[in-house]
Amino acid sequence: MRSLTLALPCLLLAAPALAQDETGARVTGELLNAEGSNIGSVSIFETPSGLVRVNVQATELGAGGHGIHMHETGECEGDFSSAGGHVSGDMQHGLVEGGPHPGDLPNGFVEEDGVLSYEAFSDWTSVEDHLLDDDGSALIIHSNEDDYESQPSGESGSRVACAVLSEAPS
Repeated sequence: MRSLTLALPCLLLAAPALAQDETGARVTGELLNAEGSNIGSVSIFETPSGLVRVNVQATELGAGGHGIHMHETGECEGDFSSAGGHVSGDMQHGLVEGGPHPGDLPNGFVEEDGVLSYEAFSDWTSVEDHLLDDDGSALIIHSNEDDYESQPSGESGSRVACAVLSEAPS
């Protein structure tokens, strides 16, 4: 496996989502805050190159860095612990030997206006294999940045937003 330390900074794009053809499975979700209000949307799909593209658009988040991860259960109840842990496979969390989890993504950064416009690409995730299992999956935004090292989830704090990921029609 190639070094993710060098690849990870290239995966997050600050620009708004770019048009790109999708070829594989696609999941989408409505991003909810702890009060249950819709604060944005999530779209994840496989691109023609085989990379998985993750796009998150959100408002009403605290300024600064936020860990963003794909979680193992498609449920967003209460404090969002219902979404379970990261989609992990047999991997370690973050940029350590034996990592990353298939559900690990680069941090997102929110400006003072509370808006997150996030796009990342992953070559260690499969929509079909990791996100579309029997109990579904969710995307979680955490209150703090992921340190890409601490086990099992990068010390990224509480879960502040959650989206149940559902297969979108092709």
